[in-house]
Amino acid sequence: MRKDVRILLVGEPKVGKTSLIMSLVSEEFPEVVPYRAEEITIPADVTPERVPTHIVDYSEAEQTDEQLFQEISKANVICIVYSVNSKKSIEKVTSHWIPLITENTDKDSRVPLILVGNKSDLVEHSSMETILPIMNQYSEIETCVECSAKNLKNISELFYYAQKAVLHPTGPLYCPEKKDMKPPCVKALTRIFKVSDLDNDGILNDTELNFFQRVCFNTPLEPQALEDVKNVVRKNLIDGVCNNGLTLKGFLFLHTLFIQRGRHETTWTVLRRFGYDDDLELNQDYLFPPLKILPDCTTELNHNAYLFLQSVFDKHDKDRDCALSPEELKDLFDVFPYMPWGPDVNNTVYTNDQGWITYQGYLSQWTLTTYLDVQRCLEYLGYLGYSIIAEQESQASGITVTRAKKIDLQKKQTQRNVFRCNVFGEIGCGKSGFIQAFLGRNLNHQKMIKEEHRSYYAISTTYVYGQEKYLLLHEVFPDFDYLSDADLSCDIVCLVYDISNPHSFEYCTKVFKQYFMDSKMPCMVIAAKSDLPEVKQIYGCSPLEFCRRNRMPPPQSFTCNTASAPSRDIYTKLTTMAMYPHARLRCMCTCNRCTFCMCQNFLNSELLQTVRAKLYAVILRRHISQADLKSSTFWLRASVGATVFAVLGFAMYRVLLKSR
Repeated sequence: MRKDVRILLVGEPKVGKTSLIMSLVSEEFPEVVPYRAEEITIPADVTPERVPTHIVDYSEAEQTDEQLFQEISKANVICIVYSVNSKKSIEKVTSHWIPLITENTDKDSRVPLILVGNKSDLVEHSSMETILPIMNQYSEIETCVECSAKNLKNISELFYYAQKAVLHPTGPLYCPEKKDMKPPCVKALTRIFKVSDLDNDGILNDTELNFFQRVCFNTPLEPQALEDVKNVVRKNLIDGVCNNGLTLKGFLFLHTLFIQRGRHETTWTVLRRFGYDDDLELNQDYLFPPLKILPDCTTELNHNAYLFLQSVFDKHDKDRDCALSPEELKDLFDVFPYMPWGPDVNNTVYTNDQGWITYQGYLSQWTLTTYLDVQRCLEYLGYLGYSIIAEQESQASGITVTRAKKIDLQKKQTQRNVFRCNVFGEIGCGKSGFIQAFLGRNLNHQKMIKEEHRSYYAISTTYVYGQEKYLLLHEVFPDFDYLSDADLSCDIVCLVYDISNPHSFEYCTKVFKQYFMDSKMPCMVIAAKSDLPEVKQIYGCSPLEFCRRNRMPPPQSFTCNTASAPSRDIYTKLTTMAMYPHARLRCMCTCNRCTFCMCQNFLNSELLQTVRAKLYAVILRRHISQADLKSSTFWLRASVGATVFAVLGFAMYRVLLKSR
C-alpha cells in the first residue's frame, strides 16, 4: 500500500479546477479565485484512508507544457475536470486530455483517471448520458463524479474517490469488458481461500469464515450477517455454498460482487492482509521479514513454528498414514508459486516403504531448510500463511537464533537442538553409505537411488540422555585444496576410511592435521565397510594409534551391508560428542542411556580426572607416620572424608539419572 497519494487536476481554463481545491480546503466557495492554487498536503489523520494526500493544480496560463508533462509523470491519479454546462470542455476530455495523458505515462504503469463534472449547480440535467460512453471506451477511467464548488456538493467525495482509485485500484482486479476478475486476482484469492481452509475440506465453514473475518477486518461476523452472506451466494450461484459452507466458487463470486458494486477496498484489504502488493505479487517485506543473525549463531524453528507445520501436515495427510503421498505433497505446495522440494528431498529425510515423506521426515526437512537457508524458510512459511494463521507479526517470530557457539563452549552447555556433522573421506570410502544408513537404508536400498536424485545431506532425530536432537550429516566433496568455510563450519567432524583400501586412511589424516588438529572440534574416525576383510593402512601408524595420539575415540566399525536397517548407535554417539565437545568421553557404548554409560562418562570426564589428580598430589605430599595409623583422630578424619566423597558421588549419580 502506498505511503502517500498525489492527485493532479487538469482540464480546460475556467472549468473550476482551482475553485474545487479551495472549496475543499476552506469549506466555502472563494470570492476571489487565483489562476492556480499552490500544492496542498492533507495530513493522514484527516483522510479516510489514513494516508497523506497531495493535491496539485494546473494552470495553462502559468505553466508550460513541459511542467505539465512532469506533473503528469509524478501523479498517482489524474482528475480531468470539465464543466457540465460546456459541451466543448466535455469534448476536450477525449480529443485532448486523455491522449495527452496516455502519451506522457508509462504503458506498464497505468494511471487511473477520474472524470469530474463541475458547476452542477448551473444546470438541472446530468451529463452522465454523455460521459458513460466515454467511460466504457477507456478502461483507465475509474469513475465520474458530478459536483459543485459553489455549493460544496460532492467535493469531499471527489477527492475520496481519487484517493481510493490509487489505494484500491480496480485495474489489477477486474476486467470491465469481460465483467469478471482478472486471472492474477483469481490466483491470489484462490491461495487465500486455501490458506484459510484450515481443515482442507474445500469449504469455509462458519468457524473458518469468522476467523478469516477477524484476521482481515478485526471483527467477527454476527450469525445473521454470516447467514445473509451465504444466502446472497445461494441465490446467484448453484454450487457457491456446500454443507452450509462457502466453496471456492462462492468465495470468488463474493469478491466479484464487491468489485462490481464499487466496494473493491474490501477485496484489497483481504489481499494486503495476506501479503499482496498493488501488482498482486507477494510483497518482499512480507516474504522476507528482518531477522538479525550474529556470526557463529545458527537458526532453528521454535515450538510455535513446529506446531504450525504439524497442523499443515495433518491438514494434507488425508489418509492419515503419517506420510505425504506425491498427490498430498503437491496439494500442500499448491499455495506456492513453484514446487520447493525436489526428488533429492526423499533421499535427505526419512521415507516410508513406498518412498513417501513421513511426518518425521517432513519436520526434518523444514529443520534442515531453517538451518542452512533461513531466508528460504521465511519465504516458505510466508507462502503457507504462518503469520496469519498463527496470528504472529511475521514469520521471523517462528525462528530461534541460537547464541554463539563460543559461549556454549565457555559455559560448557548448549540449548541448541540441531547439530551439524561434516563427513570427510576420499571417493569410494563409503561416505554416502554412511549418510544414507542414518535414514535406515541398507546397501541394497541405496543401490536403487538414482544418481540425479542423490543428496549430500541427511537429517533425522537422535536421543541423547532422553532429549530429542536433530543430527545433520553433510557429505563434503573430497577436494582437499578447496574446502570452503561451510565445509569446515560444523559441530563435529566425521573422518571416514575404507578398511579394505590400504590408502584410504591417509586422506583422513591429511584433513585432520591441516584443518582440525589445533582446533577444539571433536572428531570421530569411522572404519567403513567393516563387513569386508581389513587390510593394513599404508601410513606411519595404525588408525587406532593415530586416534590415541590425538586424544580421539578409537575408530568405530561401520557397515551398511546389513539385512535390515543399519544400527543407529554410532549416530547417537556423534550427537553426544557434538552436544558436549568439552567432555572427552572414552566410553564406546553408544546407548548413553544405561547407568554404566552415564557413570563411565562421568568417571572419564576431564573434570573428575583433574579433581582426582589434585587429591593424589595432596595425599602423596603428606608423610603418614606409624603413629598416625594408630591414632583414632586420623581414622576419624579419614572416615569423614570417605563419607563426604561417597555422598558427593551419590548426589552426582542422582543428578545424572535426573538429566535423562
